[in-house]
Amino acid sequence: MTTHTAETRAPRRPARDVIDAILENMRQNLEPLRYSTLAPNRFIVYLHPDEYSRMEGIFPILQKEAARALTEELDGLNKRPPLVDKVNRLLRRESVPVHAAGVDWQIEFFRDPDGEMSPGDIVVDSELVIPGRPELGVGERTRRITTARVGDRTSVREQPDRAPQASSAASATAFARLKYEDNTGAHTFDVTRDSITVGRGGIAYHVDVRVDASADVSREHLRIRRDPQTNGFFVIDLSSLGTTLNGRKLPRGYEETDGTKRENGVETAVPDTARLGMADTVYLDFEKVAR
Repeated sequence: MTTHTAETRAPRRPARDVIDAILENMRQNLEPLRYSTLAPNRFIVYLHPDEYSRMEGIFPILQKEAARALTEELDGLNKRPPLVDKVNRLLRRESVPVHAAGVDWQIEFFRDPDGEMSPGDIVVDSELVIPGRPELGVGERTRRITTARVGDRTSVREQPDRAPQASSAASATAFARLKYEDNTGAHTFDVTRDSITVGRGGIAYHVDVRVDASADVSREHLRIRRDPQTNGFFVIDLSSLGTTLNGRKLPRGYEETDGTKRENGVETAVPDTARLGMADTVYLDFEKVAR
């Protein structure tokens, strides 16, 4: 018989923790509208390969029970105490129902593709497509929320609202160009949308430009934003070890509170040609394309 000490035994989460993680993610990604509140209906769950293999045989049951739990959670959110309903009536304020953005719950499971998760970790991704507001000139936008359970701690990462990818005809038009070298060689990237994120990437870090570099470069290191009205560009530092613009260190563009990282609106204008340094390790040569 083989025995395992406390130091060598890998943590083993019960499958119900996966359902709890999905519910927690859904609560983090609610979007209030005027007459209702939307909840995401598609969830991507990443597990350590060992955990994935252990649970793979029960994924159909896990999907069914998670869908049932999500429905019950929505029902609970829509049940308000009588006192709340009475106050709303006195204030002539309509109670706003909460409903899923789609007809069916979609729940998928994947092995950790980057080798960055430990046994027992659970990462859940959800995307919520937010309807446009034509009266404000705002089109449909997408927000991604990633929740990661590591031990007893849950962290939340919120990707800012972004417009969907342009059509194939428009996406051929480059607004700017990035050139850089990393561990795999020289690269050129055409900027064809109004917001791109650069970094090492990972399960919980969705980047448009994935740089192969040391851990000095953050998984989500910087964001480049284009103003469609002026065609001007701005850079936002999202890193731990800093970003430079033509040798000058930029102010940090985010705040972290209670495990949630959110951008704070601090950004810096980028000249038509510039050199962006990522932790003094990888350098991006930025050039605006003449139009």
